[in-house]
Amino acid sequence: MKSGFVSILGRPNSGKSTLLNRLVGAKIAIVADKPQTTRTSIQGVLTLPDAQIVFLDTPGIHKADSLLNKRMMDTVRAALDQRDLLLFLADASRKCGDEDRHAVDLIKKVGTPALLLLNKTDQLGKDKSALLPLIEQYSTWHQFAACLPISARTGAGVDELRQAILDRLPEGPAYFPPDHITDQPERFMASEIVREKILEATREEVPHSVAVWVDLWEDTPTLIRIYATIHVERSGQKGIIIGAGGAMLKQIGTRARQEMEQVLGRKIYLDLHVKVQPGWREKPDFLAALDWRTMAGTDEN
Repeated sequence: MKSGFVSILGRPNSGKSTLLNRLVGAKIAIVADKPQTTRTSIQGVLTLPDAQIVFLDTPGIHKADSLLNKRMMDTVRAALDQRDLLLFLADASRKCGDEDRHAVDLIKKVGTPALLLLNKTDQLGKDKSALLPLIEQYSTWHQFAACLPISARTGAGVDELRQAILDRLPEGPAYFPPDHITDQPERFMASEIVREKILEATREEVPHSVAVWVDLWEDTPTLIRIYATIHVERSGQKGIIIGAGGAMLKQIGTRARQEMEQVLGRKIYLDLHVKVQPGWREKPDFLAALDWRTMAGTDEN
C-alpha cells in the first residue's frame, strides 16, 4: 500500500482546480475562467486498490494586495509543509515571465520533489513545439523531478501523471475511508457553487468582490432548504448581480440549485439575497467567518 500528500500549486488560472477534479474523478472544486477563483485549500482524495493520494488544491500564487489575498497566500505556504510531492502547473498556452519565476522560487525553498506540469496543451493544436522553450526556461529556474505535458480539461496525459505520482509516493496506510473524497462540508460546497455561477455570469471587478455566506440550512428527508447571502462591496455590484427585474439573480439561483441537486443528490430549495458589505476583503472577522473551517450560520436538522 502506498499513500501520500500532494499539493497542487501554480499561478492563477493555470487549471489547478480542473486538475483536482480530474484526478479525483468528481467535481469538488469550482472552476471558472477568472484568476483567484480558489480562495482556500481544498482537499481531494483518490483511493485506489493499492494506494491513496491526498491532494490539496491551493489558491493561485500572486502578489497579495489585500487582506483576503494575503490570507490566500498564507494558505499556499501552508500547503508546502510536510508534503510528499508537489505538482506545479504552468499554462502551456502562454509565455512565462517574472511572475512565473517568482512562483517557482516559492516551491524551491522547501526542497520537496516537484513535477512540472505544462497544462492546457489542448490549446496548442497539433504542433507541440511551443513546449520546448517552456521546458528549457523552467529547467533553468528549478530542477524538477519530471516534466509532463497534460490537459486537465480533456484528460490528456493525466493517466501518465497519476502513475508518475504513484511512483514517487512512499509506502503507507490509507488515511481516509474508501468513499471519502473531500473534507469540505456541504454548506461550504453550496456557497462555492453559488459563487461559481456568479463568476460565470459577471465580468470586470464583480467576481473579485463577491463572497457567499450560507445563513441557514434546513435538512429534511425530502428537501434541503438553503438560505444564502451574496455579499458585494458596492451598490453598483449589487445591481449587476440582481439584474433588470431580478433576472440575473434568478438565473444564478436556478443554475446553482440545479448543480447542488446533482452534487448533493437531493431536491434543493435555494433562497438568495444580495447585500452590500463595503471593504469586506479587508475585514478579519468577516474573512474568518467565510472560511468553511469557521463558517458561521444556523443549522436546523
